[in-house]
Amino acid sequence: MDSINVTGGGALNGEIPIAGAKNACLALMPATLLSAEPLTLTNAPRLSDIKTMTDLLQSLGAEVSSLDEGRVLVLSSHNADNPLAHYDIVRKMRASNLVLGPLLARHGKAIVSLPGGCAIGARPMDIHVTAFEAMGAVIELKDGYLHADAPNGLKGAVIDFHFASVGATENVMMAATLAKGTTIINNAAREPEIVDLADCLRRMGAQITGDGTSSITIEGVESLHGATHPVVTDRIELGTYMLAPAFAGGEVELIGGRIDLLQAFVDKLDQIGVDVTETKRGLKVKRRGDTLKAVDIVTEPFPGFPTDLQAQMMALLCTAEGTSVLEEKIFENRFMHAPELTRMGASIEVQGGHATVTGVKKLKGAPVMATDLRASVSLILAGLAAEGETKISRVYHLDRGYEHVVAKLRGVGAQIERIKE
Repeated sequence: MDSINVTGGGALNGEIPIAGAKNACLALMPATLLSAEPLTLTNAPRLSDIKTMTDLLQSLGAEVSSLDEGRVLVLSSHNADNPLAHYDIVRKMRASNLVLGPLLARHGKAIVSLPGGCAIGARPMDIHVTAFEAMGAVIELKDGYLHADAPNGLKGAVIDFHFASVGATENVMMAATLAKGTTIINNAAREPEIVDLADCLRRMGAQITGDGTSSITIEGVESLHGATHPVVTDRIELGTYMLAPAFAGGEVELIGGRIDLLQAFVDKLDQIGVDVTETKRGLKVKRRGDTLKAVDIVTEPFPGFPTDLQAQMMALLCTAEGTSVLEEKIFENRFMHAPELTRMGASIEVQGGHATVTGVKKLKGAPVMATDLRASVSLILAGLAAEGETKISRVYHLDRGYEHVVAKLRGVGAQIERIKE
């Protein structure tokens, strides 16, 4: 099993290109199931999760071609007639459930295994099921599979989510494009990935308004056609690499970065003592001084502070002056990186959904173990600022969400290498 070794102490300078958003691309790819015509996605990230979604779509009968070293995906579902999303593939990734809505909308039938992914909370499917039932589907759970049928097609409905689920918003929005009548999603997720999916669906002929707000309206159409769509910038990769010079010092330009994707995060960086400035090509980031200041963080749905940047921010606050309190309100069980940071000399106390971080002068390199995708990269970032060498094991999580992380950090001067074991 591979590991990553990081030697801290050196400032970072240069530029890092930011890839297309993993979470956006994983929602865009199943949209091909809504049409018999090809869907082309540009600026696609090159990640193992994208390969998993490719395998899943191909198992359903779709054709997926990868061009330009994986940066362009051409998908066609003219022969996609298998409604079964098998456990062997779905268990690898939470986003696999996003085939449910498109299959149900176009074919009136879907058999989808309950999904897997990082072990950071229950993330139940009930919100998806309730929405599709309101749209006329009959859904039964049997042997770990959701068996969904809509022999007369889906019909428009008013969907009131009890929380702003990104996955459920995406699933219902895709299904509603081919439903009869009007669907209104209230308490809809507002993330940039939702807007990106809506943009793609509109390019395919869908009638969607209100994306980016808490109420989305979809007027069903008879059919969708093919389109070409660029995947939006990955705001989580962006935020992760914005933190690198905050840990190590120096100045790094993030190519393709946009403040509007991460305004709440940028506001916290300013309070901590990190400057973010816009450039013609993206964003430049550097520390204002030698010391960082403690801040409190509460994770919230967009436009709030992203849960997917909580682990990375906790690592940064380990050496900030004062005491920080982080409250995780999106996923339970998402402080598994805290004990590993403690092995590096951090002072962290976790109680339920709260973590109290008291800053120390310096972290020290140590052998640590990654527990999930974002925890993995938080330990790498911590290693950039630590004395000596940090060895991070179980880094296979990284390949799901960060393309070429070692090469990108090396490119700005980090002492980092991946060890094949």
